[in-house]
Amino acid sequence: MIEREFVAQKAKEYYIRKYIEEKLPRSSISQIRLKKIPLGEKIIISTNRPSMIVGSKGANIRDLTKNLKKKFGLENPQIEIEEVKDAFLDAQIVAERIASSLEKFGSNRFKSVGHKIMENVINSGALGVELVISGKIPGARAKSWRFYQGYLKKCGDLSIEKVRRAQARALLKTGIIGIKVAIMPPGLDMPDSVKIRDQSAVDARAEEVAVVMETVVEKEEGKAEKKKTRSPKKKKVAEEKAEEKIEAPVADTESKEGSESTN
Repeated sequence: MIEREFVAQKAKEYYIRKYIEEKLPRSSISQIRLKKIPLGEKIIISTNRPSMIVGSKGANIRDLTKNLKKKFGLENPQIEIEEVKDAFLDAQIVAERIASSLEKFGSNRFKSVGHKIMENVINSGALGVELVISGKIPGARAKSWRFYQGYLKKCGDLSIEKVRRAQARALLKTGIIGIKVAIMPPGLDMPDSVKIRDQSAVDARAEEVAVVMETVVEKEEGKAEKKKTRSPKKKKVAEEKAEEKIEAPVADTESKEGSESTN
């Protein structure tokens, strides 16, 4: 069945991603994408630390390729590294960093970790950020702590398509801690944004409009003058035609009278 093959293929891709995440440092991995190419399988790893993923002289990539062939039966896996320019604008990397910090320092320092990460995200140029840490922190009862700063869209197309969201988990002695991250990246055109222009720019624009209006008025006046100069000529032509019509019958009557006198 086609459905079973599709489900089996997606399950295989899921296990490949999980295996790569276990073998590589997760705090530096943004996403793992798998593509089918004519030469085999292409695995794209987005990271902010390419040298750590590649290893010394490509040792990590070679070991990972060999293990993927043996464990998952991939014919010719080709691993490609894609660099993430700013790690604090990538929601998945931020979530994984919070998780690794909680596992390293414990749940007692979760507030300092949240505030520090939030400030780094805003300093990187993000318009807004929201961090939600849920679990048994700092006491025995489960709670949700929210850290937010800036402007963040919660609904609409802008929230669905542009806001970057990610989730991660941290395993502590008290239990699993869930982390949710939402980042609004810089450079977005808001539908409700209001831009205040400088007075100099407004004056310059007004001068441009005034010049354009003057040229339009001059053109209209020139057209009106041309129409006025043409109208007397038309009147003269009409009068001359009328005179010719009047003279023609008079000439005819004179010719008739001359013929009668000869008779």
